[in-house]
Amino acid sequence: MSRVAYVNGRYVPHATAHVSVEDRGFQFADGVYEVIAIDAGHFVDELPHLDRWDRSLAELRLPPAMPRNAMRQVMREMLRRNRVREGILYMQSTRGAARRDAPFPRQADPTLVMTCRRQSLPGPAQVEAGVAVLSVPEIRWSRCDVKSVALLPNILAKQKAREHGAYEAWFTRESDGVVTEGGSTNAFIVPTDGHLVTHPATNAILGGITRDRVLSLARDAGLTVEERPFTLEEAKSAREAFMTSTTTGVYPIVQIDDAPVANGRPGSLTLDLNARYMAFSANGEVPA
Repeated sequence: MSRVAYVNGRYVPHATAHVSVEDRGFQFADGVYEVIAIDAGHFVDELPHLDRWDRSLAELRLPPAMPRNAMRQVMREMLRRNRVREGILYMQSTRGAARRDAPFPRQADPTLVMTCRRQSLPGPAQVEAGVAVLSVPEIRWSRCDVKSVALLPNILAKQKAREHGAYEAWFTRESDGVVTEGGSTNAFIVPTDGHLVTHPATNAILGGITRDRVLSLARDAGLTVEERPFTLEEAKSAREAFMTSTTTGVYPIVQIDDAPVANGRPGSLTLDLNARYMAFSANGEVPA
């Protein structure tokens, strides 16, 4: 079955979908995006994702392409037309097409694009094996809390990680050694005291929807949660580490740079949170 994309009010074959060469997303990265997981045929944490979408639009002063209820109808139609039960929905909105000039155009209709594809969270064998991360200098702008399509530093960081045999990059400030987040994931550690630690949701990181869900699941499980900065040195001496995102769920980290995390195997707390998140993902549908 051919994939279907949504582009500015039309459902079109994915292979022929297109936007204008004058679109400000292409010219200036003047746009935002969102990725929502699909599990068992429903959207996972749909409303928090849409709340973040609205916030990102507002922070960049981007007009919404349509009201939320209409967006949700299009999202469900994309799910139906693409027949995806396990996968992701990608949404992107830009300021639209206009003559190339940096200031906001006086007249331009927002561009809205949605795509949908099959994709699974890491399976049991991948989770049991865990992955490595590579520390890279934090070189991004000071508004990482906006889910902007301007992702060049993230792309370069993740490429460097892959070239060093790592799955993900961890942005690390050279001034104080603090780990902010990953190239497309949030970073967690479990120090020797057994607490769960992750960077607070400031403008230094993108506040992940999966991050928030995992923090909620951890608190429900009675874990002590600390939203505070942690250093790369502290992470390397931790007993566990993991990352979270829409596309990874809770993914154990077993190596940071050249150093194994503890015994180099996923920790029990990480595996428990993975199981809790997988159960939520499969059963946590928000009523339409």
